[in-house]
Amino acid sequence: MIAPGSSEPRLIAVMGTTASGKTALVEALADEIDAVLINGDAFQIYRGMDIGTGKSTTPERYALMNIRNPDQSYGVGEFVLEALAVLAESHAQGKDAIVVGGTGLYIRALFENYADLAEMPAPELRQRLNETPLEDLLIELKERDPGSFETIDLKNPIRVKRAIERTFAERRTVPPNPYVLQLKLALDRELEVLREAISHRTSLMVQNGWIEEVERLESAGYGQNDPGFRAIGYRTMSKYRAGEIPLDVAMETTIVETVRYAKRQKTWLRTEKNLTILDGGKDAVSAARQAISAMYC
Repeated sequence: MIAPGSSEPRLIAVMGTTASGKTALVEALADEIDAVLINGDAFQIYRGMDIGTGKSTTPERYALMNIRNPDQSYGVGEFVLEALAVLAESHAQGKDAIVVGGTGLYIRALFENYADLAEMPAPELRQRLNETPLEDLLIELKERDPGSFETIDLKNPIRVKRAIERTFAERRTVPPNPYVLQLKLALDRELEVLREAISHRTSLMVQNGWIEEVERLESAGYGQNDPGFRAIGYRTMSKYRAGEIPLDVAMETTIVETVRYAKRQKTWLRTEKNLTILDGGKDAVSAARQAISAMYC
């Protein structure tokens, strides 16, 4: 147990790149301080998507894990509102809480008290936009939101669609985060070390049944057009199952995409305010323990 020293509970975020060791760190810390664990990963929310998203082997320990089906949309607004409900309960019980995940926007929105978040768009709207050619989407965006039209990447259809969706969305005012004591930690490792870890982990995922997991999902009616399949590797493994690419190509493609994602995560972390960086290659648990204990000093 980390020395208490105060009755005020603490909220801790553990961020970091994929394959940096976040899960092992937070579970060790949660055992020490009896903290509530909250998933802050955009794809670990999906049921049945366990191996490819790198879920903990004890998902029952986490709030907001396995809470949606792969064909259901989920965004930062839902995450913040649902996480705040969990935090209200844990804070009332006087318990520390740890939020863990690689989705930086989720944690930033939660910690910086984003007070004006949009509802998820209606399924009918999203379907209409998905069926509309880009040139028509651009006309609609320019009419509905000239400001976004001038600033976003107009060649990126996903960004264009999301910009249009925001013009239809109702706004929700979110309650404040109840935790006064807050700390953001991040695991950092050299890119070459991450590259090796990602390659090794991808091989283990396949050995542990990732392809069979994709098969089960597709047998249940889910597939490449569903939101859950945007998680790295799922569409690629689906293409392998369909005979479109060989396994070695599928694995190498997944590794390359994951490394690119890790690079983007490292860039994001460099912009994160009030972040304590931990060396993922050393005793991260001891370093995190010291940083957390210092919150009461």
